[in-house]
Amino acid sequence: MNFLDLLAKFPVRRSTLAFMREAERIPGYSWLEKLHGYVYGRWCYFYIGVGTGRHPLARLATPLVWIMDRLYPLHPDKQDTPRFSWADSYHGKAVPLDDAVKLVQIGRDIEIHDLEKVIPYARARDIVLRNPDHIVALNCPCRSMAENPCLPLDVCLIIGEPFASFMREHHPDTSRWITPDEAVDILRAEDERGHVHHVFFKEAMLERFYAICNCCSCCCGAMQAQRNGIQMLCSSGFVAIIDEEQCVGCGLCAKNCQFDALTVVGKRAHVDTQACMGCGVCEGKCPRGAIRLERAENRPEPLEIEKLLNEAAASRSATTPPSETR
Repeated sequence: MNFLDLLAKFPVRRSTLAFMREAERIPGYSWLEKLHGYVYGRWCYFYIGVGTGRHPLARLATPLVWIMDRLYPLHPDKQDTPRFSWADSYHGKAVPLDDAVKLVQIGRDIEIHDLEKVIPYARARDIVLRNPDHIVALNCPCRSMAENPCLPLDVCLIIGEPFASFMREHHPDTSRWITPDEAVDILRAEDERGHVHHVFFKEAMLERFYAICNCCSCCCGAMQAQRNGIQMLCSSGFVAIIDEEQCVGCGLCAKNCQFDALTVVGKRAHVDTQACMGCGVCEGKCPRGAIRLERAENRPEPLEIEKLLNEAAASRSATTPPSETR
């Protein structure tokens, strides 16, 4: 009797079975990783609350955090043997609004692997979308755990199966089904609020992309970890550039930058290119159009889904024998 046959004998939810069936398709995906994914999805508010130290039981969960640090150390360079870090197993990539919108409007199943040039982490860097029009708006666990959270709460977009059904079935009071058009409305509204769109990947979530969250530095656990030197987020691949002839030093860009990458000196804004994540918030906030995003060659490649799909199709075509293309 295999794992799924055994699981089916218990009164588990349909979405749990679907998640485990998908996990079974991943070569070498261990039972521990499957359990980790179930725990993360099933009790995401507790999980994130403990991880950020905001949950009332965070101190009591210290042994659990210690165990997780043994499995996924925060600073593997300080260990006796090299291992993967939490940042490798759970991370996000900043994307400008237009790229986030295109990602929720795909409308067809896709499968793109080996995105190490786009997602520079050792694990969880695939985009595999099944039923991408199945989207759930979930109350953000980071905001929900914050003492004075930014509003609204329902800004985490869980995209595709088996993730959307799993989160909806296990969190009926804090989630709702939405259409791709409604997802675009959420992205645009959050962009207007100056929040950053992060495409999230997690090893325990089947080693791939599963959500877009709209993050603020005051609530987001990943952004706070980044600020503390834990590289859980990677650049969009762009950097903000100031047009000095157009800039008047109004300070709106610096006020809205979630990464503290902009300052105003005299009557000109200046960009700390090391801190800039190329999210595009400042570009949208500048009333004079004095800021643009420019490709930074020393950063990971942008997550431009249409370009990635075209490249994947071209690669498959180039490796397909002529007899198979007739």
